[in-house]
Amino acid sequence: MSRRLPQPDRRPTVVAGASSGIGSATAVALAARGFPVALGARRTTECEQVVDQIRYAGGTAVAHALDVTDAESVAAFAAKVTADLGDVEAVVSSAARLVPGRVHEVDTAEFAGEIDVNVLGVHRLVRAFVPAMVERRRGDVLLVSSDVVDTVRPFMSSYATGKWAVEGLARSLRLELEGTGVRVSVVRPGPTMTGMGMDWSTADTAMVLDGWSRFGLTRNGHFMKPGAVADVIAYVLDLPRGTTIPLVEVNPEPDLTPTEETP
Repeated sequence: MSRRLPQPDRRPTVVAGASSGIGSATAVALAARGFPVALGARRTTECEQVVDQIRYAGGTAVAHALDVTDAESVAAFAAKVTADLGDVEAVVSSAARLVPGRVHEVDTAEFAGEIDVNVLGVHRLVRAFVPAMVERRRGDVLLVSSDVVDTVRPFMSSYATGKWAVEGLARSLRLELEGTGVRVSVVRPGPTMTGMGMDWSTADTAMVLDGWSRFGLTRNGHFMKPGAVADVIAYVLDLPRGTTIPLVEVNPEPDLTPTEETP
């Protein structure tokens, strides 16, 4: 007889960092598949706009303020979401911060600030939601990483450090939760057209892109749309019980290679 508990049809899901980019696209993709979603970010106006879009399409969504660097904010968010949607079945951690700079020039406080969002913020979410999942013997934790873990790029050292740490956290958490019914997955996107970097100065943008080109890191130069990554996230969360994907990397497809014309 199987000891695996069934997965409920209704799976309330939290998306942290849902005001733009991969986070907002993930909320839309999950809602389209029937997941009730709770959007969390500091920019609540943008989250509310996504909620309106989801509800207009017939989905279920709520939004509340969430600052993953503040434990009290995370706790308050968790309480509101549970009151709105019921027990949270899945958490998607997509909140991230990236400020470009050279390792030896970046202010230590700025470096630490990125780590606070990109790593400690993940831990705060885990602390807020996973204990109840373990008690119910089911749930999903999905952490959005980056291909900088596999291909480190210059001028984004704290971001790369943070994503390495996130994947280390995921591996430890996956082992510790084995047998509890709580799955842990990582989605590792390659270059994606999000709002990240849009507030950089012209000089910083040129420094980063020139550096990537110099070290051969631009490859085909294509960027994915956030929705492409969101569809992968939704697929991972929608897997039936008894199946899990620990890690999946998503990258843009290059252009077709030219072929010789037939005479």
